[in-house]
Amino acid sequence: MTSGEKKVVAVMGAGSWGTALGLLLAAGGHETRLWDRTPPFAAVLASDRENRRYLPGFPFPKNILPTAVAAVAVGGADCVVIAVPSHGVRSVLAEVAKRLKPGADIVLAAKGMDSSGLFPSEIATEILGDSFPITALSGPNLAVEVARGVPTAAVAASPDADATERIVDLFSRPAFRVYTGSDRMGVEIGGAVKNVLAIAAGVSDGLGYGDNTKAALLTRGLAEMARLGVASGANVETFYGLAGVGDLMATAASRLSRNWRVGEGIAKGEPLQTILARLGQVAEGVPTAKALVAVAEARGVEMPVCSVVASLLFTGESPIAAVAALLNRSRKGE
Repeated sequence: MTSGEKKVVAVMGAGSWGTALGLLLAAGGHETRLWDRTPPFAAVLASDRENRRYLPGFPFPKNILPTAVAAVAVGGADCVVIAVPSHGVRSVLAEVAKRLKPGADIVLAAKGMDSSGLFPSEIATEILGDSFPITALSGPNLAVEVARGVPTAAVAASPDADATERIVDLFSRPAFRVYTGSDRMGVEIGGAVKNVLAIAAGVSDGLGYGDNTKAALLTRGLAEMARLGVASGANVETFYGLAGVGDLMATAASRLSRNWRVGEGIAKGEPLQTILARLGQVAEGVPTAKALVAVAEARGVEMPVCSVVASLLFTGESPIAAVAALLNRSRKGE
């Protein structure tokens, strides 16, 4: 793919993030097929020419083509962007695997893990093998800010250097700068763990603990992210870049973050299901927390902040007691 060449792109997932990416790609002049599994919602997108449910206020240009037919979305597409929640990656890839254009680029924009503890690239490799170049796209990228054209940076990571260059060409816009990377697993680990840590940040803010507490939680959480990454074969430097500390800063500090809002609600004593119903979209940190703890235990990695988040979400532990438990852990060097 050469810079400036117009392509056909399928964006699988019409939530806020998929829609923001669709708008970005369409602004680059690419034919952008925006897929949603639900025919009535796809029809509404087509008639409204706007995603009023998940990303209102951003009209669709004429080269965004909503559809609920997966075969129509991916047929002949040069690139397929997977922007569904992590638990849906497997089903979407399985549905479209035999309909993909040979050699099409697969871009994984989901940030999380499935219930079995697999990251999106691991799922994609299981289903697609090595027939398609697979790139992870991540970074501090809040959907509404990307749609607004706020200056933003991201990283496209793949072991295939040619694939990353193609994805950089495809997604780069004047206000959206994309860097190349080779540590796909590290980028995915950063994208998953930061969502869990953002819940911890929301809990801290919801309890009114202030900046000292949140800074400590996130610093120690970043160390957990790096430990898991190294144990998984990733490069530790990845976690001090856009997909690690960069994404963590955006997600844990912004009230636009769904994961942060989950933590705030937990701190205020709201039931998890009530919080999720109010959000109306998936907060990836919730299912990821449980899978992450299991993976960390299997790999012998200590992740106390993430473990506490899982306890808050699924065992009903008191937020104040959870913070106290973290503070009263045995002394150790940093």
